[in-house]
Amino acid sequence: MTLRNINSIVASLSPYKPGKPIEELSRELGLTDIVKLASNENPLGASVQVKAALVSAVDELTRYPDGSGFALKKALAEKLGVELHQITLGNGSNDVLDLIARATIEGDSEGIISEHSFVVYGLSIKYAGGRTVVVPALNYGCDLRAMSLAVTDKTRVIYIANPNNPTGTWVTNQELTRFLDSVPSSVWVVLDEAYFEYVADSEYPHGLKLQAKYPNLIVTRTFSKAYGLAALRVGYSVSSAEFADVLNRVRQPFNVNSLALEGAMAALGDQEFIQTSVRANEIGMAQIYTGLDKLGLKVIPSVGNFVSFDTGQSEIEVFNRLLSKGVIVRPIAEYGLPGFVRVTVGLEPENARFLEALGEVL
Repeated sequence: MTLRNINSIVASLSPYKPGKPIEELSRELGLTDIVKLASNENPLGASVQVKAALVSAVDELTRYPDGSGFALKKALAEKLGVELHQITLGNGSNDVLDLIARATIEGDSEGIISEHSFVVYGLSIKYAGGRTVVVPALNYGCDLRAMSLAVTDKTRVIYIANPNNPTGTWVTNQELTRFLDSVPSSVWVVLDEAYFEYVADSEYPHGLKLQAKYPNLIVTRTFSKAYGLAALRVGYSVSSAEFADVLNRVRQPFNVNSLALEGAMAALGDQEFIQTSVRANEIGMAQIYTGLDKLGLKVIPSVGNFVSFDTGQSEIEVFNRLLSKGVIVRPIAEYGLPGFVRVTVGLEPENARFLEALGEVL
């Protein structure tokens, strides 16, 4: 059947491919002992406080959520030291990233992204009707100087992930400040900080402090990673109050559900869980680095909760061999990295299982 009356932009898109679910692998191969290290999820799960909050919220499932997310935005504003009206909530930070593209792109305008950056940036720009300008990476990360030089009078928005997914690379405060100074104030700069909780380096930029100085900067964050709430889908952005008002004009009503709002509130109040998660990630990262080094594999240095490495062969073949052993990782050729695989840092037994299986399949 030939489809008709389909938006030509939508027809040209390749959909985002998420990490393979455990349930799907179980159905396909009949496996029951499966380790998933594909989607940068927190291996500790969600905190006890979050689970208790979700149980308490179940009785209100018949009610629509607070469309403004007032309580969560108030708690975020107090914790982050920003104004409530600077915050926009989303169904995961992906939702906010897409809202930004729809709020800024039109006609023949352009959005700039880095090579090897999160695939959602380019999809959002293209769906909004714009042209995506991909700037070659520098050492697998953002080349901010080249991105600055790529700005034209058609540029509306620039997306920068810090740390970057899937490479784990990052830019320093000095590099980012120099970049923001060079970009026209009329160009919107999105700083995606989905993994910022895992970075301890003193040179890592404080996005919210920079946002106070640069009104064209938009910082996005998520509860899906360190907070362990990937299933609930809740993220947010901090921008100027004026830009947040614009985002609210394209945001769907009730885009964050009640359980997500309650879970995020509880998670925000449990910073001890975040500290525990960060420590566990540091230990697991060291374990994976050591194991990959023993296998003689080239690794991209990462400050996230994942590591990408060159398998030296077909990444799909390695991926499929690992699947047969019940280990799910993420091949990342679609990010311009053929032969590379990304593995999420798991718990010690999960990391050991991955390393043992990888040694067997290579």
